[in-house]
Amino acid sequence: MNDFASPLVPAMLDAVPPDLRGGVVAIGNFDGVHRGHAALLTAAAERAHALDAPAVALTFEPHPRTFFNPAEPVFRLSPVAAKARLFRALGLDGQVIATFDEAFSHLSAETFVSDVLVERLAIRGTVVGFDFQYGRKRGGDAQTLRAAGDRFGFAVDVVGAVSEGGGPVASRAIRQALRAGEIEAANALLGYRWFVVGEVRKGARRGRDLGYPTANLALADDCELRHGVYAVTVRTPDGVERGGVASFGSRPTFDDGPPLLEVFILDYEGDLYGRTLSVSFLAWIRKELRFETVADLVTAMDRDTATAQQILASPPPRSDLDRALAAID
Repeated sequence: MNDFASPLVPAMLDAVPPDLRGGVVAIGNFDGVHRGHAALLTAAAERAHALDAPAVALTFEPHPRTFFNPAEPVFRLSPVAAKARLFRALGLDGQVIATFDEAFSHLSAETFVSDVLVERLAIRGTVVGFDFQYGRKRGGDAQTLRAAGDRFGFAVDVVGAVSEGGGPVASRAIRQALRAGEIEAANALLGYRWFVVGEVRKGARRGRDLGYPTANLALADDCELRHGVYAVTVRTPDGVERGGVASFGSRPTFDDGPPLLEVFILDYEGDLYGRTLSVSFLAWIRKELRFETVADLVTAMDRDTATAQQILASPPPRSDLDRALAAID
């Protein structure tokens, strides 16, 4: 069972359904769907509404930077499942994924417009960022796209940068914040509480033996979230949002194994194996530590839980996007 299956199911560029053709298409990787992306996607939804057309996001998988340098994959802030939920919460009607492979990487700017935007998507409009580039060797930009729009008959809207702290909001800064465990800083740039989506897997059941049963989620291999303990919220299968404490790391007290997200959900008892959960991060508590004894670990877990309860008693305010995400769960 998949309790958080996105209501916006992505389509592939090679098989675009008729109801997603003839729309207004926002183009980009949109990793993180941060405040800058949200401004662009909202503009696309508004333009689509004015034209009585579908609002669609065109994205690329894998991330082009990962394709060109697979030895150093990009830390994805919002994999496909998370991104689809964000698109729906922002009012889009669909998502189309282009497979970024060798052939796609060699498309010229002109071919990208004629084959992808015009032939396959039959767009009536497109919305891009101020620094948008497309085609082989980044041969196209917002100016050439406007010229193509004049030639093929589609509207082009270009959205400027959204600033925070004197500079544009960018995925790079959000990745840096998460690598440092700076959850509040990352969430401020994102415009919502950063979250991960994953299926609960069976673990070693140590948490249950210690009095802290956990829901264990294996995050993507490229996840570079700082190892440590966090205050989180989780919406459980009964539809209730509950607070929790999450530890992300390799469990150095026990096995130094592959990174795992272990979530202790406050005031909840139930079988979550095989269920898909969305875990939202509110605040950093402490770094991951190795304890000399299991008793020392349990004492630290008691402190962590008390700290999380204090944070959850006065949590950071929700954004409009947080509320929209909650409404589609």
